Amino acid sequence: MTVMSETFRVTLQPSGDSFEAAADETLLRSGLAAGLALPWSCRTGTCRTCISRLLSGRIEHTVPWPGLSSEEKAEGFILPCVAQPRSDCTVRPGSA
Repeated sequence: MTVMSETFRVTLQPSGDSFEAAADETLLRSGLAAGLALPWSCRTGTCRTCISRLLSGRIEHTVPWPGLSSEEKAEGFILPCVAQPRSDCTVRPGSA
């Protein structure tokens, strides 16, 4: 029996583009699969090319050490290449 992963709506600001992201997929992978041009390079949470600000919602990074300082995390910065949604989210790409 196949278990379907829960999906969430991710909305990008300021464009208003949105896509569905499964809870077991990263925001970056889901956005690219939806045909959106998102910034990325390493896909491992180290290069910071995809740094974005989480405006609303909840995510969970797939690595315990994403390339963000504790201050950046406190300010809502995320790395979509290693971030999986835990609720509907609103994200502003390139917000460093």
